[in-house]
Amino acid sequence: MSALPADGAPLPHTASTAPFEPYAVETMTPEQERVYLASQWQLMWWKFRKHKLAVISGVVILTIYAMVAICEFLAPYDYTTRNTDFIRAPRQEVHLFHQGSLVGPFVYPYTQRLNMENLKREYDVDTSRPEKLRFFCRGDAYDFWGLIPGNLHLVCPAEGGTLFLLGSDRLGRDMLSRILYGGRISLSIGLLGVFVSFVLGVIIGGIAGYYGGKVDLVVQRIIEIVQSLPHIPLWLALASIMPPSWSPLLVYFGITVILGLMDWTGLARAVRSKLLSLREEDYVVAAQLMGAKPARIIGLHLVPGFMSHLIASATITIPRTILGETALSFLGLGLRPPITSWGVMLNEAQNINVVALYPWLLYPVVPVILIILAFNFLGDGLRDAADPYR
Repeated sequence: MSALPADGAPLPHTASTAPFEPYAVETMTPEQERVYLASQWQLMWWKFRKHKLAVISGVVILTIYAMVAICEFLAPYDYTTRNTDFIRAPRQEVHLFHQGSLVGPFVYPYTQRLNMENLKREYDVDTSRPEKLRFFCRGDAYDFWGLIPGNLHLVCPAEGGTLFLLGSDRLGRDMLSRILYGGRISLSIGLLGVFVSFVLGVIIGGIAGYYGGKVDLVVQRIIEIVQSLPHIPLWLALASIMPPSWSPLLVYFGITVILGLMDWTGLARAVRSKLLSLREEDYVVAAQLMGAKPARIIGLHLVPGFMSHLIASATITIPRTILGETALSFLGLGLRPPITSWGVMLNEAQNINVVALYPWLLYPVVPVILIILAFNFLGDGLRDAADPYR
C-alpha cells in the first residue's frame, strides 16, 4: 500500500465518471453492423453481385423474357404473315446514308429473279431507291397474349416495301418475327416444365427425407430406375403416344408435363438429403410435440430453410427443359404448326442442302445457345450465393 502524501492530502480520484457500458468491447462500427446484422438474403445478394458473369447473364435472361412477353409489338410482322414474292429471301441490311446524305434507318428493296440453271430464286439489291423504316406504326393485326386486339408495332417496312432483318423462310414468313413469337413458347415451356419438376421433387423428396427408413428406400429405388432410363428415347416414346387429333394447346401442355416428369429426380434427391439432416433439429421436434402434421412441418419449417438451394437447382434445370422441347420439336415429335417455337423452326433446317443454300434458316439456334449459356452461368452464380457463409 502506497503512503499518503506528506501534506496528508488525499490521492487524486481516478475512477471514470462515464456511464457504465458492459458491452462496450462488443460495440460494432456501422460497417460491421451492416454485415453482421444482415439477413441471409442480403448476404446472398452481396455475394451474387460479385459473380459478374452471373449478373450479366441475369440481365440477358430478363431482357429476352421481356422481349418475348411483348413480341407482338416488337415483331415487324405476324408470325403467320406470308410474303409469297419473297420466299427464302436473304436478310436486308439497315442503312443510314444514301448517296452520301443522311436518310435515316432504311433498307434497299429486293428484285427477284429465277435462275433457270439451278432453279434457285436469286435476289438483287436495288440501291436506287431506299425504303425508309417506320417506327411506332400500324401493321399486321394481332391479339396481344390472345386477349387484346391491336396492330401497333415498334418498326414496320415502308408502305409497299419489305423488312426481312433475318431473312424469310420457305413460305415467305419473316424469320425475326417467328423467332420472337417462338421464344415465348420455348421459354414458357422451360418455366412450366421446371414448375412441374419442382413440385414433384419437393413432394417426393420431402416425403423420403422426412420419414426415412423403408419409405426412403422405396423412393430412392424409384429415382434410380427413372434416372437409369435414357431420356431421349423415353421422350420420343411419351411424345409419340399423344393423339395426333389433339389441338396445339393440348400438345403444348403435354410436352410440358413430359419434360417435368423427366427432371424431378435430381431435385428430389437434393430435398431428401437436406431433410435428413434437418429433421432432427430442435424446432422440428418441437413442432412434432405440438401436434403439427408432417405436411405442415415439411412445407413451413423445413423447405423454406433451404429454399435458396432449390432456386439455384431449378435455375440449372430450366435450360435442360428448353433443350428437351427443342429436340422433340426438331425431330417432329413435339410441338407442331401452327404453333411456332425454336424447335419447330429448326425442323425446317434438317436438309443439309437447304442449309447450304439458305443458312439464315439456322438463326433460331442462336437464341437457344444464348439462353442456355445464360441460364447455366446464372445457375452457377446462384449456387455460390446460396451458401453466403462459405
